[in-house]
Amino acid sequence: MVNLHRARKARVRQAAQTAADENRIRFGRTKAERQRLADELERQRRHLEGHALTEREEHEKPRG
Repeated sequence: MVNLHRARKARVRQAAQTAADENRIRFGRTKAERQRLADELERQRRHLEGHALTEREEHEKPRG
């Protein structure tokens, strides 16, 4: 004897699990990819900080 409610719920859970697995593959990033992105963002931040003008530098610029 098969409980139809359990069978239906099991089928729904299986479909959700399959969709979740597909999304992990499609949208997920590996730890190495996340680390590489974080390193790149940090490098860009340091680069921009190195080129930023301070208040003193802005006042020292000649006007004209």
